[in-house]
Amino acid sequence: MTVRVACIGAGYFSQFHYGSWARMARVTLVGSCNRDFEKAQATGLPAYSDLDVMLAETTPDLLDIILPPVAHAATIKTALAAGIKTMICQKPFCNDLAEAESITALAEAAGARIIVHENFRFQPWYRAIKAAIDDGAVGTVQQVTFRLRPGDGQGPRAYLDRQPYFQEMEKLLIHETGVHYIDTFRYLLGDPTAVYADLRKMNPVIAGEDAGYVLFDHPNRARALLDGNRHLDHAAQNLRCTMGEGLIEGTEGALTLTGDGAVHLRKHSTMDLTTVRAAQEWVGFGGDCVHHLQSHVICGILDGTKFENEARDYLTVIRIEEAIYASADKEQKLRVLTDGRPCGEINF
Repeated sequence: MTVRVACIGAGYFSQFHYGSWARMARVTLVGSCNRDFEKAQATGLPAYSDLDVMLAETTPDLLDIILPPVAHAATIKTALAAGIKTMICQKPFCNDLAEAESITALAEAAGARIIVHENFRFQPWYRAIKAAIDDGAVGTVQQVTFRLRPGDGQGPRAYLDRQPYFQEMEKLLIHETGVHYIDTFRYLLGDPTAVYADLRKMNPVIAGEDAGYVLFDHPNRARALLDGNRHLDHAAQNLRCTMGEGLIEGTEGALTLTGDGAVHLRKHSTMDLTTVRAAQEWVGFGGDCVHHLQSHVICGILDGTKFENEARDYLTVIRIEEAIYASADKEQKLRVLTDGRPCGEINF
């Protein structure tokens, strides 16, 4: 059995989606839809500019939504009306928490499942780090630090060659990029209980913030720090491989993540390094994380394995994101409520 996959969106990042689907033996690509019809044609698939028409003519099992947040709600509503029961939707998921909650409820009422395309947790270095933590390699984790340094945010042409809408996003560093690390820290440490954020805009030509610090309190007294600055870079031939450098410190040792995707372990009170995962050349983006995520979804459909990051669970990421912006606005640490209550119910 194969899964019939249709895609909507043919912008810059879609190349990684289409390329991944084409590599899967258990997938049949049936169509591409984009408002710029020539871009849909360029995928080499049956091309459409009208989503209703594509869904009616191709009858997909799965719709892959490769669009910015502003288009998510309308696209999902159209897919639900056409009877689509499984969707992957790119992050950030919807425009805000209220819209994401509404769309999630609509999908659940229709018996449909939405998996948010939150791919960083599928990067092979984070899978290796998670396995090492679970195996007790560093003892009890006390601190996690990630220095986000993609080096792509300087000057008047920042982001224009790849994702030009970044310049117009009123919320950029956290809403577009930082959500990856909210989810990754959840994956490694569990849901945070509090956040503190100090955000700033370095490039005057963009609308949103592009630098800042976010401190997360996690269970068992662990803390995580996201130190992000899109102006600055790090030591890597491909700055978009890991997009920065990480350090995971525990009572019995520390794991380091370098810009080439390598993970090393140093045990407490020693200088010796053990390679946990070696660097290598990767197909696609970010350690081929798009392919890993999409393969995960196909296994869930065909083999019944549990999906990660379904929409209902991903609402927690959006609640944490909103708490981060509220913390930055109020210049104080906020307790995070992730149990389904409205985001406004943050205790100060």
